[in-house]
Amino acid sequence: MVILSTVLAVLLAGSLVYCVLICVATKRYLGVASPAPGDKPSISVLKPLCGHDEGLEENLRSFFMQDYPSYEVLLGAHSEEDPAAILAAKIISEYSGRVKARLIITGESPIPNAKAYSLNRLVREAKHDLLVMSDSDIRVKPCLLSHLAQEFQQEGVGLITCPYRAVPGRSLWSRLEAIGMNTELLGGVLVARMLEGMRFALGCTVAVRRNVLDDMGGFSYLQDFLAEDFVIGQRAAELGHGVMLSSCVIEHRIGSQGLIANFGHRIRWARSTRRSRPAGYWGQIFTYPLAWALLLGATLPAAWPVIPITLIFRGAAAAATAHFVLHDPLTRRQWWLLPLQDVLGLLVWSSGFAGDTIVWRNRKCTVLRDGRLHVNS
Repeated sequence: MVILSTVLAVLLAGSLVYCVLICVATKRYLGVASPAPGDKPSISVLKPLCGHDEGLEENLRSFFMQDYPSYEVLLGAHSEEDPAAILAAKIISEYSGRVKARLIITGESPIPNAKAYSLNRLVREAKHDLLVMSDSDIRVKPCLLSHLAQEFQQEGVGLITCPYRAVPGRSLWSRLEAIGMNTELLGGVLVARMLEGMRFALGCTVAVRRNVLDDMGGFSYLQDFLAEDFVIGQRAAELGHGVMLSSCVIEHRIGSQGLIANFGHRIRWARSTRRSRPAGYWGQIFTYPLAWALLLGATLPAAWPVIPITLIFRGAAAAATAHFVLHDPLTRRQWWLLPLQDVLGLLVWSSGFAGDTIVWRNRKCTVLRDGRLHVNS
């Protein structure tokens, strides 16, 4: 019991230090001055679609309402019968004459990563050299493209990735995941940015120059990976192109999955992260301070005062990301869910070590050591 208590105390101490690092990293991120407005080059927005996500119509419309002089929207679906394709065709018709937009039927994906397959087709169809790739569950403000164009004025920037505010559906598990994304995930991104610079991308929305994408072999190279979003940023940095974390926050509408579906989804991405960034994945052991404090208090009753102290540290770190960066009302209103999310997050993280098999688009796959996908026979 003494050894267990000592281990838990060390893990808790490391977690409290990590909370402080999040606060420092957030201050540094918020302290970066925005570049002066400059040229506004033409932009191609690429939207891979599959099925009718919750809030899809509003998500798509937000990209047709950009306050930007010259851009096109390319939407890719696997078939004309896909509900997302039907909705996209309707929206394209409504905005005809105001926004240049096309629906591209890509056919069924022959590879496990259907999103990467669609993006590969859309990139070939895109007319412009500045590409903004965004998932179907993303909703943005009318200033997104102007903001990204402004940030691309900085010398050496070849790729920009956007932080996102997770907006949950009605289920408890959706709210817990959103709180985790808005605190744990963004906290980790900001600390990594402070310690080693941006050497990865967040997949919800990525803007990249075409020549940068060409340098890495385009999606012919990226499509073999499960986390192609992470790899595109990693590869761009390896090739010497600047990767930037935008100051423009977007919304990630995560829907209302139940317990089983939500847990399976989170474990899938945990296994992907473990393969894509193994050292960083081990570092996540310090991202669940309240879980370690509760376990320490359970094994060593005399240590119970660490629980309120940990709550203060965790609350400060959560406020730094969720409030000051993302302006997230959910975490502010339901902060009391943080202990439950820390416990659940620790379970998901631990489960990420158990096996390399996932189910992706109804295909059973193995995530290889380099993050590539192998379809099991």
